Amino acid sequence: MARGTTRPTSRDVAQAAGVSQAAVSLVLGDKWRGRVSETTAERVRQAARELGYRPNLAARNLRLGRTRTVLLVVPALTTEFFAGVYTGAARVAARHGFGVVLYPSPEGVGPARDPFASAQAALDGVIASSMAADALTAIRGDQLPLVMLDSDPDGSLGAATVNLDIRDGIRQVTEHLLALGHRDFLHLAADIPSWTFHVRARELAARLGSVPGTSLRTAAAPISIEGALAAAEAALTETGGTEGRPTAVVCDDDKLAAGVYKAVRRLGLRIPEDVSVTGLDDLALATALDPELTTVRLDSELFGERGMEALLAVLDGRTPTEGDIPVELVVRGSTARTGA
Repeated sequence: MARGTTRPTSRDVAQAAGVSQAAVSLVLGDKWRGRVSETTAERVRQAARELGYRPNLAARNLRLGRTRTVLLVVPALTTEFFAGVYTGAARVAARHGFGVVLYPSPEGVGPARDPFASAQAALDGVIASSMAADALTAIRGDQLPLVMLDSDPDGSLGAATVNLDIRDGIRQVTEHLLALGHRDFLHLAADIPSWTFHVRARELAARLGSVPGTSLRTAAAPISIEGALAAAEAALTETGGTEGRPTAVVCDDDKLAAGVYKAVRRLGLRIPEDVSVTGLDDLALATALDPELTTVRLDSELFGERGMEALLAVLDGRTPTEGDIPVELVVRGSTARTGA
C-alpha cells in the first residue's frame, strides 16, 4: 500500500499485526480484555499507529446506535477545580473513543440550566456536577444514562453517583484544629444551595458538637474574595457574647480563605498567631497565600476520571466502582496552636 494514496483499513492493520479483523475490532473498540492477550492488543495498537489507521467512527456509531459523545455539566468552566474535572473525564473518554461536550453554567456558579436548550447533538450520556431539577427531569425522560458528581447518593436521579469523601475532609480539619487547642470556631460557608456544601456544614457542626466547650458560628458568603472579605470581617468583629472572637476559621473553599486573610489583616490580626485559617480544594491559590494555606486536597482530575469510568460502566451494563474518593489534609503555615 502506497502511503498517502489509500486510507489504511482494519484489514491492513490485521495483516500487519498477524491477527484477524475481528481481533482488530476488539482491540481498537476497547473490548479486548478477556478475549485477546495484552501482547496481541499492543501489537494491534502498534500496527495501527505505524499505518496511521483511524477507525471510521461515523460508520461504527451508526452501527452501534451511539454518538460516542458525553455531556459534562459543570458549575463553572473557568474554575480551576472543574477544569481538572474536565481534564480527567476527557482523558478517560479519549481512551475509549468518546468525545466530551462541556456545558458550564452561564452564571459561573450554582446550578447549570437545562443543557437541552442549547445542546443540539445527540448524546450517549451525561455527567453532571450541578444541574437544575428540570434538566434532570429532561434527562431522565429521554432515558439518557446519567452520572452525578458531588451529589446526594440517596436522592440522586443518576444511574450512578461519584463523590469525594468530603465528610472525611471535614473530620481531618476539625481533628487538626482541636488538637491545636482551638475551641471557638467560625465556619465561612459558601452561599450556594448545593448538597456538597450542606454536607460540610452538617459534618462540621456534628464534629464540634460532640466536643464539650466548643462554639461554632456560621457566616455565609458568595465564593469570591470580596464576598468572603466582607462576611469574615463582620463575623470577626462580633464579640459573640462571653465566647470571644473565633480563633479558627474553617472555609468551604480556598477562595473564601483568601478573603479571610484580607479581613484578618484589615483588623490588625495575624495568621496563624491570632487566627488559624483552613480551606478546601488545594487550588494553586493555596500556596500563593502568605502564610501558605492549610487545606484539604481534592483530586479533581481523578474525580473526572471516576465520573467518566462510571458512565462507561453504565453504558456497558456493568456496575460502577463504589466508594468515595479519598481526600487529604495538607498542613501548611496558616494553622497553629491557639495563643501561639
